Amino acid sequence: MKFFKTLTIALALVSGVAAMAQEAVQPSRPRLVVGIVVDQMRWDYMYYYGKRFDGGGFNRLLSAGFACQNTMVDYAPTVTACGHSTIFTGATPALSGIAGNSYHIDGKSVSSVQDDAVDGVGTKAKLGKRSPRNLLVTTIGDELRLATDFKSKVIGISLKDRAAILPSGHAANAAYWYDKSGPAFITSTYYMKELPAWVKQYNRTDAKLLGTDLWGSWRGVTATFNMALAALDGERLGQTDGETDMLTVSVSTTDMSAHVYGTRSPQVDSCYLELDRQLGRFFTALDQKVGRGNYLVFLTADHGGTNNEKYSAAHNLPGKQLNVWGLIKPVNSELKAQFGVDSLISEVNEYSIYVNNDAIARHGLERQAVVQAAMTAFKSQEGIERMVDLDNVATATLPQPLKERLIKGYYPGRSGQLYAIPLPGYYAGSGGDGSNHGTPSADDTHIPLVFMGWGINHGETFAHTGMIDIAPTVCALLHIQMPSGCIGNPITAITK
Repeated sequence: MKFFKTLTIALALVSGVAAMAQEAVQPSRPRLVVGIVVDQMRWDYMYYYGKRFDGGGFNRLLSAGFACQNTMVDYAPTVTACGHSTIFTGATPALSGIAGNSYHIDGKSVSSVQDDAVDGVGTKAKLGKRSPRNLLVTTIGDELRLATDFKSKVIGISLKDRAAILPSGHAANAAYWYDKSGPAFITSTYYMKELPAWVKQYNRTDAKLLGTDLWGSWRGVTATFNMALAALDGERLGQTDGETDMLTVSVSTTDMSAHVYGTRSPQVDSCYLELDRQLGRFFTALDQKVGRGNYLVFLTADHGGTNNEKYSAAHNLPGKQLNVWGLIKPVNSELKAQFGVDSLISEVNEYSIYVNNDAIARHGLERQAVVQAAMTAFKSQEGIERMVDLDNVATATLPQPLKERLIKGYYPGRSGQLYAIPLPGYYAGSGGDGSNHGTPSADDTHIPLVFMGWGINHGETFAHTGMIDIAPTVCALLHIQMPSGCIGNPITAITK
């Protein structure tokens, strides 16, 4: 009898230990992860607009969340597609292949998310021919889906196609972006054959708003969060007993209005005040539907922005617009005079410059001689501080941090071979009141980063944080594998 009693106790102990071990290796996770990207949001906007924020958005983020006050973009060019892909992959353009908003594949200029093998869903426009296939690495959402045997739902939403598609990743359940010709939110056959009923319903319900100017006014902020809330309900994100879901939301209007009207313009001001209100409304909805403390939110930007030259001049600050696109003609004229061949520079894509290697080879020219002559010609133009041959950037005479940014932003075969670095305060433009970005300057590279909610204690750090550190931090909190091309590290001030 004693033997059976002892055996029963032993079995109970083993069973208990096994149960404890199983609990120990099953990590706690939030019901929902929300990644919010504000397009062209400078870091200082959180405090520049701080006294006017009363919508319960930014004040709640900063009073309850953890702010990384010295977060920098790790590469150049600082543009939308590169930023969104880097935030959610932890991989810079040198690894992700997303070398710009547009770049070359097989010698042809393509949009960052262009995919002619798919068709639009909810539209007949070419804007529907989009997918994440040009992205060469995985995202947070991809790894979350892998970790849960694809039971997690991952949805991406933005007015811009690339800002919906690149954050959500390859294995996303869906990405939705705005088609003005609809007007409606659409997707592509990469994800599905027909829009879900809730998307069709949203497009009908908000038809009047969708038919207004969403790109250049605060209304675009409203429409973006209306669609995000529709997705929250339509997909019941974070509201079941299943696995952790993920929603990515990118606010594009802040970028488009700044491009037209300039930083700190009344139009941009109204976008940020509306953003604060919509964030407050969104957080309240998450509290009610997912549960306060049951979701993890992070907010950041894909890049900053450089002030318009008129604004700078009015305050005696250095800076000017630089018509880089207009430089191709005079530079090609100089090169023709020297080498006798037309169009040795094939394209100028803001600061990324493509050398016509076919013409060089066809005419038997020495490539390095052409490259050197082109760099000298571009360098002679006002506002260009340095020219860099990206194939030989390692030997360039540059400050090491700048050199590293150029290396991390260069993908051979997709990027232009030459890179123009403008003087601080100078930016690509051709007149008008708008601002721009794309440079390695602090205006364009210093971005906000705030985490709030599940697993996050209130606080801040002024230690250097890279954009590439965002994805591994989220993955560490979730106890999932970091994305396949990730070169960042978890922010230990948050994860410890």
